[in-house]
Amino acid sequence: MDKYNTILFDVDDTLFDFKKSEINALHNTFMEYKMPEGLSDYHESYRQISHKLWSDLENGEIGLRDLGIERFKRLFLEHQLETDALLFNRSYLGNLGNESHLMPGASELCRQLSGYRLAIITNGFGEVQHARIRNSPLCNFFEHIIVSEETGYQKPHQGIFDYAFKKLQLTDKSKVLMVGDSLQSDIQGGINYGIDTCWFNPLQKENLTAFSPTYEIQHLSELAEIISGTKEKS
Repeated sequence: MDKYNTILFDVDDTLFDFKKSEINALHNTFMEYKMPEGLSDYHESYRQISHKLWSDLENGEIGLRDLGIERFKRLFLEHQLETDALLFNRSYLGNLGNESHLMPGASELCRQLSGYRLAIITNGFGEVQHARIRNSPLCNFFEHIIVSEETGYQKPHQGIFDYAFKKLQLTDKSKVLMVGDSLQSDIQGGINYGIDTCWFNPLQKENLTAFSPTYEIQHLSELAEIISGTKEKS
């Protein structure tokens, strides 16, 4: 008998290559604003600002809509650019929704797991995440796509997991596995909710947190063995 029957997947940097999507969307937005050197000039600053704000979001210190505008407001202030952060963010989100780049092995994994219940549970903007998944080869694999903006809760908050369990009509936590790349949101959220977790860690980063995932993998292809029960816990 399989160890799990329901797999909850994170999206960004788990099934989808967010770094590539972000770079392309930023470049296209800067081009719209007649700033052809914008990506090379400002990407590192943007990355640092965005990372801090997403961490604040997971800690409940800022709302998602405020984050969207604030990241560009801070970027433009830092570089003394007179650009409207609200309008720029709107264009960026539109461009980001067109970027559907998969992580290696994502399509093969989802096909291999087609006999299981698969769902997405992701932080982010609803219209962006739905568009990226809809425009990808993974569009028909998931029962539900649960996005934080639409639930009112961000991972690791229990509320988004409550929402997912209700939506999927799940009752047995022991048969559910949370798979994601973020120790702070995916793994912490799953552990706090009482479900097993799998940390996708392709870069073999050191775990400096207090959260111990049930499993750790470097390649998505390893997940099938975990779900079938043939791979031991970490």
